[in-house]
Amino acid sequence: MTDLKVNKPNPFLALKDVTIYNRGEDIKNIINVLEAGSPVLITEFYNNGSVLLNGLQEHLTRTLPNTSFKEQRAFRAVYHKLSNLIIVEIENHKIVAKKAPVIGWLKKLYPETSDFLLTLPQVQGLNSAWQWYINGISIPGLRNKIHPYYGTYFPTRFEHLELFDNWLKRYGGPKKTAVDVGVGSGVLALQMIKHGFQKVFATDTNPNAIIGLAEMMRDTKLSRKIELDFGSLFGKWKNKTELIVFNPPWLAETRDSNNLDEAIYYNDPLFSNFFEAAKEMLLPDGKLVLIFSNLAEITGFSKLNPIEREIAVGGRFQLEKCYTKNVKKASNKTTRDSHYRKTEEVQLWVLTHVK
Repeated sequence: MTDLKVNKPNPFLALKDVTIYNRGEDIKNIINVLEAGSPVLITEFYNNGSVLLNGLQEHLTRTLPNTSFKEQRAFRAVYHKLSNLIIVEIENHKIVAKKAPVIGWLKKLYPETSDFLLTLPQVQGLNSAWQWYINGISIPGLRNKIHPYYGTYFPTRFEHLELFDNWLKRYGGPKKTAVDVGVGSGVLALQMIKHGFQKVFATDTNPNAIIGLAEMMRDTKLSRKIELDFGSLFGKWKNKTELIVFNPPWLAETRDSNNLDEAIYYNDPLFSNFFEAAKEMLLPDGKLVLIFSNLAEITGFSKLNPIEREIAVGGRFQLEKCYTKNVKKASNKTTRDSHYRKTEEVQLWVLTHVK
């Protein structure tokens, strides 16, 4: 997997015209600079960046609506645009500002470049990702922690994994091979191996997922049980299989998405392309398992579940069973309006070939 190019924030070099923010300066004036489209550099203490971000958040809360799901998305888009004008300087793979965290990704992802600039949100993302990577994340039902590579999707809630684990316990079919489409941090593949599948073929369009899992498995037994391919849908795999598992993005998106967003948003052709390819890859008595949610429907982004549409008009697959599980209440710490969580449910769809 060494020939894959990792997805990472693009570093840039020193800017000619930049405003420096130090603690004690008028944040309102600095926000005016950001709204004019000009960058602001954090040079004194790393925490000054957080102070400025908090001030920006408060400013936008006063000036923009932020109640409905759509308003929240618009709010976050503005916040994303302005916060990414706040710049942090890196020298010798370390953040220049005082009392900054040590982030191993700065050396691991940028071995050829030691001095550069990144935006503050990028640095914060790298810092969080480094903590997850180093410390690992416990997943219910898995013996060992996962260590997600930078820029790789990993689950932060587990109801859908519980559904899948319970289904695997009841599964009585053959366990010679399975395909995990969009492997991410590898949780579904690891669940299948735990439940006795001899071989899981896994694909992902995000190179970070493939690089990270290859690094995690190295030459262990897992590397002989999980085979990886950087590719769309079924990638290079051509042999038919008894089980296909797909945990697709749960929200439709019309704009182009970068690879880090593909775990959340899907473009319109995704499901029709997937079902057409799955028809050719699934053995006659095989099972097609999709993990989904009613999130798009209850937030008003979609009126029809794409899996229901396939069952109704696709002519390729029929429903064997749909299992559902209510989503737990959102954390009190979240800043997003999550009243919709009361009616949100995750779904595990089991489909078979139309006879």
